[in-house]
Amino acid sequence: MPVYELGALNTTALAAPDVYIQKVPPRTLYINGVPTDILGMVGIGSWGPVNASILATPDTFGPVTVRGHDLATAIAVSAQNGAQNIRAVRVTDGTDAAASAAILDVTTPTAGTGLTLTAFYTGTVGNTLNAAVATGTKANTYKLTIQRPNYTAEVFDNIAGTGAALWSAMVSAVNNGQSGIRGPSRLCAATIGTSIAAPDTTKTYTLAGGSDGAATITDTTLLGTDGTTPATRTGMYALRGSGAQVLNLIEQDTPTDWPTIVAFAESEGMYAVVADAAGADYATTSSDLDTAGADDPALKVMVGDWVYWLDTVNGVQRLLSPATFVAAEIAATAPHLSSLNKPLAGAIGTQRTSQNQPYSLAEIGAVATDRLDVVTNPCPGGHYFGCRTGRNASSDPTRNGDNYTRLTNYIALTLAASYGWVIGQPQTPDLRRQAKSSMESFLATLEAQGMIGDPNGGAAFSVVLDSTNNPASRVALGYMQADVQVKYLGIVWFFLVNLEGGQSVTVQIPNAA
Repeated sequence: MPVYELGALNTTALAAPDVYIQKVPPRTLYINGVPTDILGMVGIGSWGPVNASILATPDTFGPVTVRGHDLATAIAVSAQNGAQNIRAVRVTDGTDAAASAAILDVTTPTAGTGLTLTAFYTGTVGNTLNAAVATGTKANTYKLTIQRPNYTAEVFDNIAGTGAALWSAMVSAVNNGQSGIRGPSRLCAATIGTSIAAPDTTKTYTLAGGSDGAATITDTTLLGTDGTTPATRTGMYALRGSGAQVLNLIEQDTPTDWPTIVAFAESEGMYAVVADAAGADYATTSSDLDTAGADDPALKVMVGDWVYWLDTVNGVQRLLSPATFVAAEIAATAPHLSSLNKPLAGAIGTQRTSQNQPYSLAEIGAVATDRLDVVTNPCPGGHYFGCRTGRNASSDPTRNGDNYTRLTNYIALTLAASYGWVIGQPQTPDLRRQAKSSMESFLATLEAQGMIGDPNGGAAFSVVLDSTNNPASRVALGYMQADVQVKYLGIVWFFLVNLEGGQSVTVQIPNAA
């Protein structure tokens, strides 16, 4: 009684009489949406890899530093606004360097170098690392400790040997770890020196010479260059394939770069949030957007009314790009929602509000008409800082809301990620039914969750995948086509209340029906 996977047995060419079992996978397929909370950022740091997209935590790139384009600052702001799933890229101007220190022996008067420790990454965080050699726990052994202040020390204990063999064993412990005891160092790499004498166990060594390479960073550096492999991509392009659906080049404020950002965002299914230079009013920002020619729903442009933020690490108020706040809020918000009228955490003022110059309704109307958004206080919902238009940079009134860009990207990327299994299969009625039913199941879930639908009772979606849109001439060429329509919920931008009041008013109460 042989057992086969479905498709492994040619059921039209059986010869031996027997019972043949085929394992049939479930016919009902379900798909799950792709993550929409991944925020992609590009900026400068004092630690971490360069031109690599990595999952970022508050300490990945060193401490919050008072400077432009600072990744640690943007990560802190993002955390305040609920964005925790961050893929970040550190860039440099090419002058960054890794700190190092020579670990010496006991030779006098001139000590020899047993090994050199070099910080794992470039940056000034490396200048805070220290190391020391001490007597090991076991007799006739040594212990090498590498420490980053306020972090758990890396301890390589019970390293045995004498002369050059001892130093070689230390180098191996740092670079390769100690089997069954601990892994390699995540702070330093070690290289062998020339000493054959015993280590000096009385000294503590502090690494030096690390630099961030941040002195001449420009918006062009943040953009970077594209390449055919991850190793050849820099800046923004290092985020290719990261899964980020929201993009923020930290404090990028060169309008002529916006079309380039749009092209990248479109290719990756991202929503790019940018802002004009600090102090640029809405008229200037509108002119800059028109000149750039970036009329596209993949872009959200914030007026250059920058936001004040309290930097508790350094004890100062700082002026930051509104894009940093808004990108974080959008990433932390479900894709069918708008940034309009949502409180922004951490904002304590803007350039306009600090001068007691609130925006009038006419000005907010002009901002919306000009395809822009602005952070200000108050908002329609109360006295808090938030976005006042919820618009993207598209001039198409059917596609100019945050929700259009976010929800369209979410649905498109989910479908793109869910149907690779179809390729290479014979186009049978069963294949069509499976693909269609799984799409309908996913869209029905969105409707049940209140993410799509028609408030007037119409259909929320339709999927056509049959002979009507797959004629034989197309099937013969290898095509299978699904036509999907989805009804998005409209965002309330204007709530009109008609009030009839007076002594002569006759009040009529509609019946329950």
